[in-house]
Amino acid sequence: MTRHHADKPRMQGAARLREFLRLDREGGMHSAIRALHARPHARAEDSRKAAEYARIARGHLK
Repeated sequence: MTRHHADKPRMQGAARLREFLRLDREGGMHSAIRALHARPHARAEDSRKAAEYARIARGHLK
């Protein structure tokens, strides 16, 4: 039987900091994925025209 989690000695100094940073890096989103999400969506010209026609039909001129 192993000791309880609370009974084990805590990591000290640099090892604890290194482990914290590793967990933080793994938990976050990769910078390449973040850049892809930030890119504007490419839309077809037809869908833009349809949106403009619908806007004009609703009476919103600007």
